[in-house]
Amino acid sequence: MLAYVLRRLLLMIPTLLGIMALNFLIVQAAPGGPIEQIVAKLQGNAVEATARVSGSSGSDVSGPQQTMRENNAATSAVTSRYKGAQGVDPELILELEKQFGFDQPMHVRFVKMIGNYLRFDFGNSYFRDEDVMKLVVSKMPVSVSLGLWTTLIVYLVSIPLGIRKAVKDGTPFDIWTSAAIIAGYAIPSFLFAVLLIVVFAGGRYLEWFPLRGILSDNWQEMDKLTLIKDYFWHMTLPITAMVIGGFASLTMLTKNSFLDEINKQYVLTARAKGLSEKKVLYGHVFRNAMLIVIAGFPHAFINVLFTGSLLIEVIFSLDGMGLLGFEAAINRDYPVIFGTLYFFTLLGLVMNLIGDLLYVAVDPRIDFEARGT
Repeated sequence: MLAYVLRRLLLMIPTLLGIMALNFLIVQAAPGGPIEQIVAKLQGNAVEATARVSGSSGSDVSGPQQTMRENNAATSAVTSRYKGAQGVDPELILELEKQFGFDQPMHVRFVKMIGNYLRFDFGNSYFRDEDVMKLVVSKMPVSVSLGLWTTLIVYLVSIPLGIRKAVKDGTPFDIWTSAAIIAGYAIPSFLFAVLLIVVFAGGRYLEWFPLRGILSDNWQEMDKLTLIKDYFWHMTLPITAMVIGGFASLTMLTKNSFLDEINKQYVLTARAKGLSEKKVLYGHVFRNAMLIVIAGFPHAFINVLFTGSLLIEVIFSLDGMGLLGFEAAINRDYPVIFGTLYFFTLLGLVMNLIGDLLYVAVDPRIDFEARGT
């Protein structure tokens, strides 16, 4: 097993490099880069500055025509690389290119970036002027809280419910729980979040829960027990909104997996030997049926942690990774985009390896080394 783990760890290196290279090319090719973002802001101020200069004196705009042509040519050569940069001082653009490292070829920038990332040096944010690692660490607790609690609750609810539905297949219990699951799956989590705010957070009816934040403003004055209660008080509605839409697919996956195993020959043989239904279900069926459920755990966790919480964080004003990534994409904050992508990809690869190890923990008969994978 150790050899398999080592091979998977070594395989992570080219996989990580390939993902980073592909996304580097895509992001660099996308219009509206960081220089364009700054130019757009400068263009908004340029009208006022130009108005003040032209109103004060007209002698400042005079000069030899040859000099003007040369300046215009230089300006055109520099500003033509960026949309909307006409009228901006080319020296400023050249300075910005040097500051952001765009004066170097793309492959040089990529190699330098990967070299820094191997040391977990993600640089500074272009627009926040903060260390990217510190930004990620400061935002991570919110997203990890949402991801872990949501995934934990979803699994604690879905697996027993799916097993029960498999045992009671076709009964009224199976029918009405399926109806409830379909209804929960059909409602988007962000829409359910709005409904929870309207009903329970002072939107129109009750004021049982806070509207925003992960802690109260006076959290520093609270003792440890009160702080824990305050944390769960704030997290109840966001987690509930994410859980409602998350447990449907896992419940049906668990039910179908158990139904498939229950109808196999080895289960009939175990029952014929006189084993109790409970021992047959949890001693034989559970181990085989849970393999496909465990296989989806890393994907479910990553999905909840990095994508599913974006709108929830915005709606409940939770300053987490989802909101940080969204703002970085809008502002073309390359260090934040690539730094978080590197961290998320590495974490995703590790979670996939953990999923394989969980396979072996559930069913020791699985031998990845014998398969040569």
